[in-house]
Amino acid sequence: MNNKKYLKVAVSLAKKAIKNNDIPVGAVVVDQNGRIIGRGYNRKEKDQNPFHHAEVIAIQQACKQRGSWRLEECIIYSTLEPCLMCLGTILQARISWIVFGLESEKFGSIKTLEKLKINENFNHSVGYTYEPIADSKEMLQAFFGQLRTQNGMI
Repeated sequence: MNNKKYLKVAVSLAKKAIKNNDIPVGAVVVDQNGRIIGRGYNRKEKDQNPFHHAEVIAIQQACKQRGSWRLEECIIYSTLEPCLMCLGTILQARISWIVFGLESEKFGSIKTLEKLKINENFNHSVGYTYEPIADSKEMLQAFFGQLRTQNGMI
């Protein structure tokens, strides 16, 4: 798979989140044939729903597209390291691989995945690739910089 190609699509989705005053995170689910079957971007603020993370929305769309909650052999691409809720959803959907473009020190779950040895405890395991993308980091820094300025924190 062409990781950069799919991460670029995820970045374009993340830009949509900014317009809604949501944290700029985008995600796509890709099937074994390289076809995007799910797209999502953060919509927590817009929808006032804590579950509306980019990854969860992309997974919901992929399940609907496939007509099944099982997304074996699929890869999820996210601009940011998935949080624990999103990781749980990824595991439940049986997605086989995660590719993310920016580590998240506060909420990232991949390090938690390694620490808890989650893959050893479940009947389904998920692998991952960290593929740094500058666009994601720049968007997040700009978003939070503007937020701090608006709130008089700078």
